[in-house]
Amino acid sequence: MTGGRPGAGRVRRGPSPDKTARTRGAIVAAALVVFVERGFSGTRMIDVAERAGVAKGTLYLYFRDKEALFEGVLQEVMADLVGGLSLQGPAPGETLRDFLRRTLLPAFRSLETSRRADLIRLVVAEGGRFPDVAAAYRRVVIDPAMGAIRRHAQAAAARGELSGDALVRFPMLLAAPGVLATIWNGLYGAEEPLDTGAVVEAFLDWVLPAAPADRA
Repeated sequence: MTGGRPGAGRVRRGPSPDKTARTRGAIVAAALVVFVERGFSGTRMIDVAERAGVAKGTLYLYFRDKEALFEGVLQEVMADLVGGLSLQGPAPGETLRDFLRRTLLPAFRSLETSRRADLIRLVVAEGGRFPDVAAAYRRVVIDPAMGAIRRHAQAAAARGELSGDALVRFPMLLAAPGVLATIWNGLYGAEEPLDTGAVVEAFLDWVLPAAPADRA
């Protein structure tokens, strides 16, 4: 005869990895909307939880505070922009110019529609008042992207593709046209919008002109 409480010996299982991923994805998607609409200072965790359709306690199981939530949004939304540079390099025989056109241009062309531009403008506007916001953006976006650009520029210089070492010393120059277009669109986009991808492409053509054989 078997005794004990009903259900004794059953193994309690936590949420499945798929459910966990879906919940986290819903939270991040909701947080992106709220951060863009209200800014970092105006965003409350309860607002994000309500938009995501989860309990506030559930939200804290995934992100310990608003700063961690913002960093999670950056990691999700900026992944392809950073990953294209840092997780791969030029293919055999591919120049730095062609590599950057292949990896950077698609990400910059979708900067506005993906809402990455809104996050950049948020960091510019509020990073000075909230050092954790600026630090998260540097940790997630700037440092890996600049490190990758510097490595690729050093390799390109060794191949004789660069006439100087400016891009090695100041890799942030490569981000300048995209940031400029993003800030411009935030201020003047309603009257005179800039195509961020076109601005970056023009910059690449200016600083990394095609070899004569490529232009033929």
